[in-house]
Amino acid sequence: MQQVGDQQRSGAAIAAVQPGMQLPARLRAGHARVLIIVRRTWILHRASLTRLIAALVVALALAGGFQARGGIAQAVLGLGDLLAGRFAQIGFGIEEISITGQVMTKESDIAAALAIGANTSSFNFDVEAARQRLIELPAIADAQVRKVYPSRLVVEVSEVAPIARWRVDGVTFVIDAAGVQIADATVADESLPLIIGDGAADDAQVIIQALESFPVLKQGLLATSRIGDRRWDLIYETGLRVQLPENGLSAALQGLSKAQSEQQLLDRDLVLIDMRVAGLVALRPAERKE
Repeated sequence: MQQVGDQQRSGAAIAAVQPGMQLPARLRAGHARVLIIVRRTWILHRASLTRLIAALVVALALAGGFQARGGIAQAVLGLGDLLAGRFAQIGFGIEEISITGQVMTKESDIAAALAIGANTSSFNFDVEAARQRLIELPAIADAQVRKVYPSRLVVEVSEVAPIARWRVDGVTFVIDAAGVQIADATVADESLPLIIGDGAADDAQVIIQALESFPVLKQGLLATSRIGDRRWDLIYETGLRVQLPENGLSAALQGLSKAQSEQQLLDRDLVLIDMRVAGLVALRPAERKE
């Protein structure tokens, strides 16, 4: 009986390839590969794809309803949000963010500027819009944002160059050349010049550049204080204060530098050097108890 069955099966196999019989068309190699990929994807992600297709059908139905009422734009937006949520659920959500180049900018501020939500996926994330939001942060001069599929973002930022620390009302900020506050000052910023007072940030670049021409005046300089938003005082670690004029700043600094080089004026036992009047220097010695 088994031999008969085997012969019958063999006969059926032979009959299937008899000459003249029409066979199914042979698949091309490319088509076969695509079918294999599709079948594999369906087997591995059947549940997720089923939910996505169902959501698409529902969304299209809703879109039709909205269109009937003249609300097709709202329907399209709702469809986009729905699909984005589905893509995030099946592994295309933003799960990793790599940030490089930031020193003064907080990572939390960068994350907020990226504006990644629960339904944000690699497909609907707008890298150019995110880049523009990053550039709007005070300390960031430029930024690059790249998507690495399926679920990673690479963020590279370059920050503006700080020129000074600005202390006002008991709070110290780091500022750029335009006087814009770019971050809170930290211990790492202590090498920057310190300026003090209302309006000091706006004119910080002027006094900093002026002092660059007279390095001897920068030795032991603790801070530069803006007075009445009109002129500057130099404050030294010894407690000495030098009152500079409102006009003729460069000439006053040049004269002070010469006096220091020739007479070590800044090293004397003084608490005040008044140079507010052109051509006149007033000195106040320190008071010492007997």
